[in-house]
Amino acid sequence: MPKRPLPSITALQSFEAVARYLSATRAAQELCLTQSAVSKQVAQLEETLKNPLFTRIRKRLKLTPAGEMYLIEVRKILNQVEMSSRYIQSYGGNTEVLTVSAPPTFAAKWLIPRLVGFGRKHPNIHLDIRGELGSSSPANNSVDVEFFSESGTRPGAACLRLFDEEVIAVCSPELLTAGLPNSLQQLVDLRLLQLNSRPQAWHDWFEAQDWNSKGSYHGPRFETFHMLISAALCGCGVALVPSCLILDELEQGRLVTAWAYTQGAERSYYLSYAEHTAGVPKIQALAQWVEDHMDDEWQSAENAKSSLIASHTRTSALDMHINQSPAAQACPPDSASQPAYRS
Repeated sequence: MPKRPLPSITALQSFEAVARYLSATRAAQELCLTQSAVSKQVAQLEETLKNPLFTRIRKRLKLTPAGEMYLIEVRKILNQVEMSSRYIQSYGGNTEVLTVSAPPTFAAKWLIPRLVGFGRKHPNIHLDIRGELGSSSPANNSVDVEFFSESGTRPGAACLRLFDEEVIAVCSPELLTAGLPNSLQQLVDLRLLQLNSRPQAWHDWFEAQDWNSKGSYHGPRFETFHMLISAALCGCGVALVPSCLILDELEQGRLVTAWAYTQGAERSYYLSYAEHTAGVPKIQALAQWVEDHMDDEWQSAENAKSSLIASHTRTSALDMHINQSPAAQACPPDSASQPAYRS
């Protein structure tokens, strides 16, 4: 293979420093080189690129248009080299890196709390957890393990189904000071919060209840569930959210169900990895850890749900006994404590 005419790291560092200071002298001081050495590096870089990177106006350096474009790329390269070097330095010789991809909100709200203790049990496995809005399929070797929510599994990947996604409408209790909505139209009037990646969410949620709303696509839009949940907590409106992402907020009463309907079974959450990596010990370790904790968590969740259902039943019976007026009977029972999740 012929040698490619690539610039050295020293040349790129010299160019970046000169571009930042617009001074070869100050760049030389930072790089612990002589001013002539820095100037020579930049000159050699210009010769390699066949383009001038600087021009001198009234004895002052100025980047050329080519220099401005190249500076953006050079900074990306130097940042990547630094990140990669520190990445390798952070691990010992016996440590294996396990790259895990998950939707950002799911990673923060569900996955990471359930990985507590994994590092102590597997000290030689170093987790590299990435929040990905799109797919980073293990079948394409971009990650080792991927968590995702879909209506089906991924081709070329072994998939472990964790649980079904159950979606509920929630809001801040402050939004319901006048009481729960008596109709779905009143729910729409509270303002629907939208998620960019699921533009059909509210339409499908209403359709599943045999109701059609012209306002199902209206309302502020957010990029991630984290933003959507934050907006709901602030009282900006009603959000349609998978219950597994807001278990703490529901338990603490910071969010309440705005309408007693749970939409489920359209999607499931999966742990996946490439089929040909099924026997890799580090992947087996994570899959087994998650599966073991899912078994424990399922029993705890079922116990909690039973307790909440019993509590809600007692509250509803008391409300029916006390509230006899037609106006009171027209209002549905408070569903804030209803468990609308399976985790």
